[in-house]
Amino acid sequence: MTIGEFLRENKLSVGDNFKFLLEKLGVYQEEFVKRVESAVGETAKMSKSKANTVDPEDMVNSYGADTVRLYILFAGPVEKDFEWTEEGLQGAHRFLKRLWGFFHENLERLRNLQYTREELSKVEGKAKDVRKKAHQTLKKYLQDMEELSFNTAIAGIMELLNTLQDFKPETQADYKVLKEALELILFMLYPITPHICEELWNELGNQRLMVFYTFPQPDPEALKEEEVEVAVQVNGKLKAVIKVPIDAQEDTVKSIALAQEKVAKALKNKKLQKVIYVKNKLINLVVSDG
Repeated sequence: MTIGEFLRENKLSVGDNFKFLLEKLGVYQEEFVKRVESAVGETAKMSKSKANTVDPEDMVNSYGADTVRLYILFAGPVEKDFEWTEEGLQGAHRFLKRLWGFFHENLERLRNLQYTREELSKVEGKAKDVRKKAHQTLKKYLQDMEELSFNTAIAGIMELLNTLQDFKPETQADYKVLKEALELILFMLYPITPHICEELWNELGNQRLMVFYTFPQPDPEALKEEEVEVAVQVNGKLKAVIKVPIDAQEDTVKSIALAQEKVAKALKNKKLQKVIYVKNKLINLVVSDG
């Protein structure tokens, strides 16, 4: 039996036998303990009896209550244990700082800016894509929260913030889309990090607390799909994937498919015998030697 097998069989960990000894000797090093744990044992589980618990008050004093809540809920599924790490806590703190910084970079353009869903439904281009992403995130968030999948709900919010940071608003309409998306982030984070959300909500020019506002619902207009990806095959072999209008007719899809470089190359010196089109899914060009 290996050392690791012995420790697991007896529900022990390197931390039980090793960590406190190093601390008493004054030679404790976190990285060294982790290397030993990885090699022969299991990481020490948090327990009062092992005197290795983390005092939430200390963490709150260092990082704030919002960070601690965000980290706990993002660490993994609620039904599973997780290993408490300083790195994970710092990661949650960095995300909130990034949100705070990005928010204030745009605050002057967003404060007291008014918009309606009706006018936002008419935006085009990149702004339209950003708005669609925001409402897709909200829709997924509501499903995740209903299923207590807090970690995936938070992951979606983080992904949305990345999208917003890549967005470069230019027009007034662009900034209205940005404001709506940031407000959706605040509402989604509110049950998890209420302090920072209330502060940012107030800085936007809102006079009442967020709790007095109706929680937003996804806009069906923003979620509406206008394009679909269609696989392009030549004699049953995939050559390209194209975007076409939903429910596009065969001639339209065929024209777009033939314009693709790989498709054109596959058809060179060939004779098109037949076109098989499955609406919104695929188009197969059946060819023979010319």
